[in-house]
Amino acid sequence: MKKILITGGAGFIGSHVVRRFVTKYPNYQIFNLDALTYAGNLENIADIDKSSNYTFVKGDIVDADFINDLFQKHQFDGVLHLAAESHVDRSITDPLAFVKTNVIGTMNLLNAAKTIWANNFDGKRFYHISTDEVYGSLGAEGLFSETTPYDPNSPYSASKASSDHFVRAYGETYGLPYVITNCSNNYGPNHFPEKLVPLFIHNIINNKPLPVYGDGKYTRDWLYVIDHAIAIDLVFHEGKNHETYNIGGFNEWQNIDLVKLLCQQMDVKLGRAVGESEKLITYVKDRPGHDLRYAIDASKINKELGWKPSVTFEQGLEKTIDWYLSNEDWLQHVTSGAYQEYYEKQYNGGVM
Repeated sequence: MKKILITGGAGFIGSHVVRRFVTKYPNYQIFNLDALTYAGNLENIADIDKSSNYTFVKGDIVDADFINDLFQKHQFDGVLHLAAESHVDRSITDPLAFVKTNVIGTMNLLNAAKTIWANNFDGKRFYHISTDEVYGSLGAEGLFSETTPYDPNSPYSASKASSDHFVRAYGETYGLPYVITNCSNNYGPNHFPEKLVPLFIHNIINNKPLPVYGDGKYTRDWLYVIDHAIAIDLVFHEGKNHETYNIGGFNEWQNIDLVKLLCQQMDVKLGRAVGESEKLITYVKDRPGHDLRYAIDASKINKELGWKPSVTFEQGLEKTIDWYLSNEDWLQHVTSGAYQEYYEKQYNGGVM
């Protein structure tokens, strides 16, 4: 039975990846490593908690001794590395935390993998999940490809760019078998409400302001998180070693247009008058170093692995809204901190 370590598997994207691997691959033993910081929530994966091929491990990738001991104990065959500090605004106020987790944490995982695999890399794979923000900002035209030069503009994107480079360096220097993917903005179920889509759904429900940076014309490509999990599955199993694959939603939206679409769909779902939620839009001072436009060319993963999004953005947004409206208890828990009680109840505050 293959042993697969997934880091950050109680977070937004990670929880969907863990669920997919646990349910789709009963012949794998899945170890879910998460530090359970503010955005990690075991309620995200409560439905698979009792699965026979699933083990949760509470721990921090920044702790090198802990990581080394974990790798020595379980002798993992593969690593899917999703654990990261990921919120740009937080990186501006506390950049060192992003260096510790995203750079040092990644280095600890690389060193542990290199040590236990000890030059016998047959059947092994280190999969590093990254972001399109490492490429910097686009003008009105063009797309990020896998060969676009790196040009990070925020502490967050700089930390992810650094970790990407270290993964590639371990591949070149030590022969470590790796793959890297750089994805666009994710949205969907279980998203912690600091990011735009879940934050605005929460605020619309509660008639709170919808803060839009600057003029709202910042443009992003949007990727439904379940489609992303499917792509990660494909890359892990079928991608080529030492290759990079960009994963995007094949669509672009200006922030203000996205917010207005969200308001329209929420008005329908909540039975409000047309245009009522748009009155909550409030323009706020822009954040430093705000990149104007991201857009991914995902043609490589489409041509080589046959992946493409299963939903349009409009369809995915409606699915996302329906999930949040059907799971208001979850939203209330993560915004109030009550989910900490779930951790204590499930694991008595201990490390498994």
